[in-house]
Amino acid sequence: MEKSPDAFRTISEVADDLDLPQHVLRFWETRFPQIKPMKRGGGRRYYRPEDVDLLKGIRHLLYDHGYTIKGVQKLLKTNGNKFVAAIASGDMATMEAIMAANNDRAGGEPKIAPDDEDQIVGRAKAKSSGRFFGFGSGGEEDTLEVSIGKSSVGKEDRALLQEALFDLLECKRLLDQVR
Repeated sequence: MEKSPDAFRTISEVADDLDLPQHVLRFWETRFPQIKPMKRGGGRRYYRPEDVDLLKGIRHLLYDHGYTIKGVQKLLKTNGNKFVAAIASGDMATMEAIMAANNDRAGGEPKIAPDDEDQIVGRAKAKSSGRFFGFGSGGEEDTLEVSIGKSSVGKEDRALLQEALFDLLECKRLLDQVR
């Protein structure tokens, strides 16, 4: 028998759904104050559907996109729970609406996350292009051309290549640890 989409879920059901061990969900509760499952007698946790959506978003950012816990915390602080939940579901309309609302309140450019520190494992300290979510064009920036042999690479492309290199080096480091 399948539960209703609005039904509360136990920690074992959520862990199975997200393909994570239960202790990871408990750990995330200590790192993300936005995760607030209901606790019944004996400390048994029950997750609301919106808690599960938030957990899916956090998992997606941490595991699929290589964000650090600190990076996801900043993203949650900057844009809120609904934004992170929309990332996992791929709901671009909600993401754009939240970004527009944040832009109106801030009176400036939409922020994916603060630029002062790295938020992605192995990320180069280059200015964020906003390409991760498909926002921003970077068209007004100076596109300093760097000549490499017969071709040239723009400043933004060079930063993206640098990010990819750092990501690959981090992957190599992790693989070397396993061996």
